[in-house]
Amino acid sequence: MAGIDWQQVEEDLNSYGCAVIPRLLSERACREYVAAYDRPDLFRSRVIMARHGFGEGEYQYFAYPLPAHLQRLRATLYPPLAQIANRWYAAMEIATRFPAAHEDFIARCHAAGQTRPTPLLLRYQEGDYNCLHQDLYGEHVFPLQAAILLSQPDQDFTGGEFVLTEQRPRMQSRAEVVPLQQGDAVIFPVFHRPVTGTRGIYRVNMRHGVSRLRSGHRHTLGVIFHDAE
Repeated sequence: MAGIDWQQVEEDLNSYGCAVIPRLLSERACREYVAAYDRPDLFRSRVIMARHGFGEGEYQYFAYPLPAHLQRLRATLYPPLAQIANRWYAAMEIATRFPAAHEDFIARCHAAGQTRPTPLLLRYQEGDYNCLHQDLYGEHVFPLQAAILLSQPDQDFTGGEFVLTEQRPRMQSRAEVVPLQQGDAVIFPVFHRPVTGTRGIYRVNMRHGVSRLRSGHRHTLGVIFHDAE
């Protein structure tokens, strides 16, 4: 992760509402996460999307303690993203600021009763999809998150594109389809981001989802930085 161009990440987030980090995870690491899906001891809960109107497919939330690699990933991605988040909040005139270390932000979450870990693994098969949504789990929300594709497009699955929508005030929504390869991460807003318009900076509301899988199986690792109530 030392080679990540965080300036480019921030520029892409400001321009497009998302940024891709190529090959954040190795092929081996991706395979290990996919295999972990069938280890119930690693997870605190399993969600069948259709039961809740979320789409088709399923996902599992990791339990504490997180696997060591996932814990390092969460802690390492957070600090540069916190700098971006603080600049965003200053631009949107939101008083909240985020500490430099992830452990300090998690302590803030836990003090407010948000104690359940939110990193998750998602699994889709042919015909599955994820409705547009926002990952809000309590009062304390970190405004950026990451999704890492663990499967190889056109080899393990077809279809299943990552989709973002931007709901602009008094304007029609804008969609962004993000092409990813195995191991790539997409960084994107949890719920809103600042955009510069003719009258200054305003907030746009963001949602994300996954389009219908045409064939095969698709696995994704979701890295959310706030914990849940």
